[in-house]
Amino acid sequence: MRLRNTVLAATSAIALVLAVPTSANAATGEFLYRTGSGLPRGLTDPGSGECINLPGTTDAEPAHSPRNLTLSTATVFVDFDCAGDTYYVMKPGKVLGDRLKLRSVVFS
Repeated sequence: MRLRNTVLAATSAIALVLAVPTSANAATGEFLYRTGSGLPRGLTDPGSGECINLPGTTDAEPAHSPRNLTLSTATVFVDFDCAGDTYYVMKPGKVLGDRLKLRSVVFS
């Protein structure tokens, strides 16, 4: 009886360890874009699951020409703080032109 309880406890502990999610990983790779003035900018290994306001963007001059060279899906937003109803989902490797304007991004 004790052996069965010990095996059951050990099996339950292993199942619990495997079920607990790991900490947020980085979106490995680079996310490149251009600012309103055409200057190239980028994020290297950005964090996953957190909203990032793109450096170099302003209300008057959003970023454009995004290139998702990470291994994660990027959701880009027209507004700061990943707000608003206007967004676009970019699969890994996706490159878009200068017509898409963006100010923030979150990676899966």
